[in-house]
Amino acid sequence: MAEAHQAVGFQFTVRPDGVDFKLSQEVIKNIYLSGVTAWKKRAIQFKNGVLAGVYPASPSSWLIVVIAMMSSLYIRIDPSLGMIDACLHGLRMVLSAILFATGLWLFLIYLLRYTLKVLLSYHGWIFESHGKMSTSTKVWLSLVKMFSGRRPLLYSFQASLPRLPVPSVDDTIHRYLESVRPLLDNDQYNQMEILANDFRDFKAAQLQRYLILKSWWATNYVSDWWEEYIYLRGRSPIMVNSNFYIMDLLYMTPTHRQAARAGNVVHAMLQYRRKLERGEHAPLRALGTVPMCSTQMERMFNTTRIPGIETDIVQHLTDRKHLVVYHKGRFFQVWLYTGGRHLLPSELETQFQRILNDTSEPQPGELKLAALTAGNRVPWARARIKYFSQGVNKVSLDAIESAAFFLTLDDEPQGYDPAKTNSLDSYAKSLLHGKCYNRWFDKSFTLISYPNGKIGINAEHSWADAPIVGHMWEYVLATDCFHLGYTEEGHCKGDVNKGLPLPTRLQWQIPKEVQMISPSLYPDAFIQLALQLAQFRDQGVFCLTYESSMTRMFRDGRTETVRSCTSEAVAFVRAMEDADATNAQRLALFRKAADKHQNMYRLAMTGSGIDRHLFCLYIVSKYLGVDSPFLKKVLSEPWKLSTSQTPQQQLNLVDINKFPKYVGAGGGFGPVADDGYGVSYIIVGENLITFHISCKFSCPNTDSYRFGQNIQKAMLDIQGLFKPENDEKVVERRKHIENGKKHI
Repeated sequence: MAEAHQAVGFQFTVRPDGVDFKLSQEVIKNIYLSGVTAWKKRAIQFKNGVLAGVYPASPSSWLIVVIAMMSSLYIRIDPSLGMIDACLHGLRMVLSAILFATGLWLFLIYLLRYTLKVLLSYHGWIFESHGKMSTSTKVWLSLVKMFSGRRPLLYSFQASLPRLPVPSVDDTIHRYLESVRPLLDNDQYNQMEILANDFRDFKAAQLQRYLILKSWWATNYVSDWWEEYIYLRGRSPIMVNSNFYIMDLLYMTPTHRQAARAGNVVHAMLQYRRKLERGEHAPLRALGTVPMCSTQMERMFNTTRIPGIETDIVQHLTDRKHLVVYHKGRFFQVWLYTGGRHLLPSELETQFQRILNDTSEPQPGELKLAALTAGNRVPWARARIKYFSQGVNKVSLDAIESAAFFLTLDDEPQGYDPAKTNSLDSYAKSLLHGKCYNRWFDKSFTLISYPNGKIGINAEHSWADAPIVGHMWEYVLATDCFHLGYTEEGHCKGDVNKGLPLPTRLQWQIPKEVQMISPSLYPDAFIQLALQLAQFRDQGVFCLTYESSMTRMFRDGRTETVRSCTSEAVAFVRAMEDADATNAQRLALFRKAADKHQNMYRLAMTGSGIDRHLFCLYIVSKYLGVDSPFLKKVLSEPWKLSTSQTPQQQLNLVDINKFPKYVGAGGGFGPVADDGYGVSYIIVGENLITFHISCKFSCPNTDSYRFGQNIQKAMLDIQGLFKPENDEKVVERRKHIENGKKHI
């Protein structure tokens, strides 16, 4: 413990002539440096808070306004039109001028913010054809740049982002009925139409009024309910069902030394966290100009999902200085600071190597303790209250839940190996669930390090969406490979500090009854249409399809659903399976379906989606005790095909054209429905698309490998509409598929 370590610096001996105190200069120095670092951090946070608070103005602009006001008084011009004299009769003219200038400056700040918010409320640019930009959009873009300031910090735009609008009930119901039309026969559709119209005519208006009221009061009318009811109130396991994973670089492994790779990566994460806490990361901006909401990034570190009987909570702490490491059934606490600074990569490597070299055995019940976080939430919540609320168990659990994040040093190598057919499958399963007891699934994320130098992440989903973790991951991988680097022997660069305190074993007293609690065991449009074709070939029917879209152009925005199985997509798939249809007909239907998909995606991004509005109307109906058969049916429909695209190159730290081997494989998640598929994909440049496909062993009708083969065939068939059948690349890829070689 840090407190115990520091206490060694103070020793005293009772002697006949009094008490003899001895002070350790090294510890006193560390305490002093820690205090200085803490005050520096507070000062930087205060400075950046001021900069973000007055953005898009700057503190220096206040001085300019004051000087201009004072100068005008000396030449006997009163720009306040007498307001200075009228407001403050008893104060001197200088103070009156300063106060008026400050008020004017604050007024101008709010005027700039409001003007920028109005500009950012325009979304016409999203609906323009790719590569084309109208004159009005060019003018709008210039105005946004002008009002955005020069050097914005991470949270500078938060107060200027518009609020997510509440769509009209008529629009939402119309889009919903349009989305389910290809999935229902005439009788089913007519029944659904009756339910929808009944809801619209008799119940929707009351619910909509409350929703509009909430949109005026809260910064986002969806996000808090989405987090609570979709994530935190779920009582089923979060492993596989909610958590997602992200892989390492696909082709490159910068070092094969496990401790060294973990040392560099953890140090890069600490650098990222420091910039995050200070707000020094540049805000993400579409088109390089339109800002995205950064709220989700606040809880990336020092965060844990705490289980409850009825609902979980997300606990976020500040400035955590330690890490908890799991290796071969033992939990270790590692301090991340020394002398008021982060541990260097070489120092972290030393600490992790000490853990790898430790041959001690797990305590009774310690090996599979983390399985509690993988199972149903209620048993875990009850066990936490009964067995982890006092004594050494509470101290050790607090160490895990208050850690910056969780690190697992695995003992089995993983990663992409061209010589092994199922290497990526094994890697994905390891990241998604591991052994079910060697990941702490409640932490905001678990960093997983493998003996061959590969790494990956398993992330809890309630606190943020995948692009947020992906942003951090891009920074970490680029920093690891291109800034920190390794020695020729594969070790971290820098001197080795052997005087660091040893990692501390966490202590447990686990009763046998706890040990028994464990779990049972436009390119986008192209891909989405290929998925529809693959789904039909795999299952013989169309199904309700979920595609995730972001709404981060609005304050506190998270996601919206794009319903990819449209009537246009169904018509295209049927044409692909119709031997009498010509390629020209198929291509025309493909373009029509792709245009429809893109328009739906744009509507979702601009606040005109279907599902979040219906979800919030349902929540209001439950509060008011209003029974709606329509909303019940909508919210109970299963998503048998759940899909998501992982964003790539958010930071542009690595030129993948120049360094093609430094590309990531993306990440994945489990299926939403027991008899469905979960499909995550990442588009890497012009020549690579990676897919992560999951399904449950318990369902005999689904098979990830088979579905992957169907995706490959579907993409090649669609590609064949644009290229002749004898195209060399198409022919070669078809041969690979026929030979059973797996490329997804």
